[in-house]
Amino acid sequence: MGENKFEIRFANEADVPLILALIRELADYEHMLDEVVATEEILREWIFEKKKAEVLIGEENGTPVGFALFFHNFSTFLGRAGIYLEDLFVRPEYRGRKYGKSLLKRLAEITVERKCGRLDWCCLDWNEPSIAFYRSLGAIPLEDWTIYRLSGETLEQFSKSDC
Repeated sequence: MGENKFEIRFANEADVPLILALIRELADYEHMLDEVVATEEILREWIFEKKKAEVLIGEENGTPVGFALFFHNFSTFLGRAGIYLEDLFVRPEYRGRKYGKSLLKRLAEITVERKCGRLDWCCLDWNEPSIAFYRSLGAIPLEDWTIYRLSGETLEQFSKSDC
C-alpha cells in the first residue's frame, strides 16, 4: 500500500457543510456540543460573504481529515496584525500522522507571508495532549493573562447600558 498524501487547501463556499461537521466533531471532543449554534447559513455569511474568518482544510488522499479556522487580530504594541487560531482539529482516527502539526505550520507560514506579528490561540486547561503538542513546538502559555468574555444576554445588556 502506498504512502498517504496529505494536502492543505483553503476552504471554499462548497465546504460549508464540511466545516460545520468538523466544528461539531471538535465540540463533541471538547464536551461542548450543546453549545454549537452555528448553522451552514451562519458560516456561509460570516466566512465567505463577510470574510471575517478563513479556513484551511487538511486532506489525506482527498479525504477531509481536519481543519484550522483563523482570523486576523491586531496588536497595538506591535503596530500590525496578527493571526488568531480559533480552532485546530484533526479527526481522531487520523491523529499521530503529524497532520495537526502540518496545519499549524501552514498557518505559521501564512502568518509570516502576510507579515503578521504573531500567531495566538487558546487551549482548554484539561486538554493535556494538546498542551504537550503546543509546548513541543516551542509555544508558550501566557500565564499573566486571563481571557474575559461578554456574550449572549450579558453582551446585549451591556451594549444597551448607560456609561
